[in-house]
Amino acid sequence: MSENIESAFRFCPVYSGSSGNMLFAEGGGARILIDCGFAGSTAARAMAEIGVPLDTIDAILVTHDHSDHTKGVGILSRRYHIPVYANEGTFRAMASIIGKLGDGMARVFVTGCDFFIKQLNVLTFPTPHDAAESVGFTLGCGGKHVSVMTDIGRFDERLLSCAAGSDLVLLEANHDVDMLKVGPYPYPLKRRILSDHGHLSNDDCASALIKLYQTGVHRAILGHLSGENNMEALALETVRQGLRRADIPDGDFALDVAHRGEIGKMYEI
Repeated sequence: MSENIESAFRFCPVYSGSSGNMLFAEGGGARILIDCGFAGSTAARAMAEIGVPLDTIDAILVTHDHSDHTKGVGILSRRYHIPVYANEGTFRAMASIIGKLGDGMARVFVTGCDFFIKQLNVLTFPTPHDAAESVGFTLGCGGKHVSVMTDIGRFDERLLSCAAGSDLVLLEANHDVDMLKVGPYPYPLKRRILSDHGHLSNDDCASALIKLYQTGVHRAILGHLSGENNMEALALETVRQGLRRADIPDGDFALDVAHRGEIGKMYEI
């Protein structure tokens, strides 16, 4: 990997949504994926489109065991000999989804601890979601930090402390509460999504970003939008209005949205 690549810190929400997730990060000489909720062929085409061949990926980090985050993890690991990093609970819960990995390809981390992939630091922290052992990540290199927090039912002080001061945060804005309540989902599913271990709403996302702004966060991507209970324009406007009510000027907080069915843009951190 060239010196220029080693000094770069880049992040791309390749796909982020309730139907599938895959994020790319590059820093400290390492290239990683966070989750892969798609078939291997879909992942390969997407990565080729952003100019990152899968055979250059150093690791796949897994947030939790649900299939929209793990469907393609096993096939990518086996086909391209990519180590998979997850905690013990997630490995146990996703075993039937990802299948058997090659020798030495399963790397177990302890939630709440950090580790390095080359010179990229990875901080892991628990997230409130109805999965076996759901986690988020803060990636750090060269004094820059990117935090990833999707599939969270509530934003708490632990998440605030882990993402404080990040240069970029990918934060869930899964649903509009009114759309969810009147939508086609059965009541038990609605109750699950609205619970403290479900998914973060647009309004809750805005409240979380207000708190993060007070720690020095000035740039965020809204992620994991529902295809049935949200719209990109609605999520952006709801969150932006929340920031404005907190007297945060538009020009002081950069806000984007990760597309559900369209490859996201590459961010230089």
